[in-house]
Amino acid sequence: MKIRNRLNPSNPCFSFEFFPPKTDEGVANLFKTLEDLAPLQPGFVSVTYGAGGSTRDRTVELVTRIKQETGIEAMAHLTCVGHTREELRELLKRLADAKLDNVLVLRGDPPQGEKTFVAPAGGFKYATELVRFIREEDFNFCLGGACYPEGHVETGSRDDDLRHLKEKVDAGLDFVVTQLFFDNAFYFDFVERARRAGINVPIVPGIMPITNYEQIQRFTRMCGATVPMRLALQLERVKDQPDALVQLGVAHATVQCMELLSRGVPGIHFYTLNKSPATRMIVSALRARS
Repeated sequence: MKIRNRLNPSNPCFSFEFFPPKTDEGVANLFKTLEDLAPLQPGFVSVTYGAGGSTRDRTVELVTRIKQETGIEAMAHLTCVGHTREELRELLKRLADAKLDNVLVLRGDPPQGEKTFVAPAGGFKYATELVRFIREEDFNFCLGGACYPEGHVETGSRDDDLRHLKEKVDAGLDFVVTQLFFDNAFYFDFVERARRAGINVPIVPGIMPITNYEQIQRFTRMCGATVPMRLALQLERVKDQPDALVQLGVAHATVQCMELLSRGVPGIHFYTLNKSPATRMIVSALRARS
């Protein structure tokens, strides 16, 4: 199943992102989370790539197992980090041999301890180059990519960032998923600017339910996402009350999703952090309202 065929504003799908656990116990917990989320009928799930490509093999194993054992469509993340062209070609062959149809193509973050991304010898510096390589190698994957409603933290301006996205889409992307955001105005403005720039692929909003105060502070510092002042003040008041903070995070994400759906998004991608309760509450509420 090609994900591009599942992204439809008249019947939007919900999807979930997971990261590869480091232990067998973590893998078992991940499949329990998938079991909890399965009744919500996800359109697909995705599995990330560890820093520096450290979970490469586990990512491939997990997406293969998820598709074969659960029947849920699974998409592997693939990054440029630490790989030569030949290594990437072999990885893509493994994914194709496993009957996987979808790949999320990313540059990836610099390896731990490094502040800037340096292309590996014989590899790629930009996701656009990797997208072009996959198309030239004639793999038949549906390709997704990342986009940044508030601009990528390494890009000088949002206009520059949009030009880079246009190049990436023109290289062969079928859809894009946004970085997390907490103010829908950024998403709607971004979609409008993208359409004016000639970017016509589906733009799937990425939503992360806030469940941990310190964690969201760290994430927003890393990626540059803005927390609206009113939400920031509310979070500050309940930062030492775990249950109240989760309720606030779920409520805010639910309201975000309701507005997004009312304005015709093709789907919503949830950054789950390998936990199901918050996402399950949000999607259940959305399905009940529909």
